[in-house]
Amino acid sequence: MSDSAARPDRVLQNYVAGQWIDIDSIGETIVTNPATGAGLAVHPMSSAAANNAAVEAAAEAFPAWRKTPVPTRAAMMFRYRHLLHEARDELADIIVAENGKSTSEALGELLRAIQYVENAATVPETQKGAVTQNVATSVDIEYIRDPLGVFVVIAPFNFPAMIPLYFSWAVATGNTVVLKPSELCPLTAIRMIELAETAGFPPGVVNMVLGDKSTVENLCDHEAVQGVTFVGSSEIAEIVYRRTTNNSKRCQAQGGANNHLVVTDTAVLDRCIPNIASSLFGCASQRCFAGSNLLVYRSVYDEVVSRLVVEANAMKLGRGTDPDVGMGPVINEAALDKYVAAIDAAEAAGANLILDGRGVTVDGCEGGHWLGPTLIETNPTSAVWTTELFGPVRCIHPIDSLDEAIDIINDSTYGHSAVIYTERGGLARRFSQAVETGQVGINVGTPAPIAFYPVGGRKSSFYGALRGRGVDAVDFYTDKKVIVTTWHDTDGGDQAGVDPAFEGTV
Repeated sequence: MSDSAARPDRVLQNYVAGQWIDIDSIGETIVTNPATGAGLAVHPMSSAAANNAAVEAAAEAFPAWRKTPVPTRAAMMFRYRHLLHEARDELADIIVAENGKSTSEALGELLRAIQYVENAATVPETQKGAVTQNVATSVDIEYIRDPLGVFVVIAPFNFPAMIPLYFSWAVATGNTVVLKPSELCPLTAIRMIELAETAGFPPGVVNMVLGDKSTVENLCDHEAVQGVTFVGSSEIAEIVYRRTTNNSKRCQAQGGANNHLVVTDTAVLDRCIPNIASSLFGCASQRCFAGSNLLVYRSVYDEVVSRLVVEANAMKLGRGTDPDVGMGPVINEAALDKYVAAIDAAEAAGANLILDGRGVTVDGCEGGHWLGPTLIETNPTSAVWTTELFGPVRCIHPIDSLDEAIDIINDSTYGHSAVIYTERGGLARRFSQAVETGQVGINVGTPAPIAFYPVGGRKSSFYGALRGRGVDAVDFYTDKKVIVTTWHDTDGGDQAGVDPAFEGTV
């Protein structure tokens, strides 16, 4: 069955003010299983009125939620974390069904996702302000981290559990949220919203709307929305960032990636090659931390190519429920067509196809969207090299020096991540300081930070000032309000009144 799958019986709903409600729809699409093409659910597209209802519910819930004691909010996050942990096998099955990941990949995503909630639950510590007494005679000054109101989280398809749970930091710090999951993979988010309801979040604190581009536009424009968190392609990230900030709202918009992996002549290939293959082709290459382009020192180039071909050929394609599967399907037919067209164009331009994944099939999954690992030897200026394809079409090129590698990396319009494989500390240090990327891996092919560290790229890979996760998330979802205080009495024995010298400092 293709992406034009028969209409399933299940019709999805919005979650607004603590209620699951039928959607005032302006259209619909079908959520499909990418391994089989079978329809899973009908995904209606919310109208502007439906989107507005969710924002208004969040705005109405905000005053009471912001006054909820911080330890109470933290305790609720801990309950939510417990429920997510208990449901991790169920959630993994949903991810496998709607996204195509293997069960082990889905469980790995959930481990990281639950860590988001754990970190958000530390809000009694991370939302602390600061106080300085006697900055002038009888004058104290402090700052507090103040929640702002309604925030919107717009999530992509490739991590249907992790990215929606960015809302954890917004809610923990006293804000209310409207989540818009990807129309390709909404089922995981829906189940997590059900668990949030069970955890006891009051009506209106967490809301969810289903929709497409028009829903994103409605949410970015709504006057009650204070800020937007977005993860997606660089093209859309820039549009969302400009639209949101032009409306005087906060925005953190994480864009695409076209990451480079550098293999030097001191790399321990026995250990590095499996790591490189996983970086290039794990999760069907549909992750922003995946390696896209491989730069290999010429002295080890032939050996790296031969070993990588063996490693990639050993990756079994199949449904994520198969415990032996190494790579699942790509997300949909449109994505598959894009990848095949890119391979066709590279071949026509004279590139050397070291591995060609076109035309592969999986028994029993003839309706799925299958593309095997593809490795193309090409020039770093070619279209297939410089374009973020977000699929298992990867490039390789020999180099003569670290300086050459750094120049190629820094010439990219993307600045998400860069990786070096070496056993020379000085080389790794120079590389990590010279590359213009937000993350660097040293012998680590997918250098994804843990929840309590910030994440984000440079150049077209990130738009905004404050990154996602950790303390950056707390700063994004709150505002530092400064309070200057004096008291007009002498009970403490101090001279009353503000020091004139202090008044003159502004």
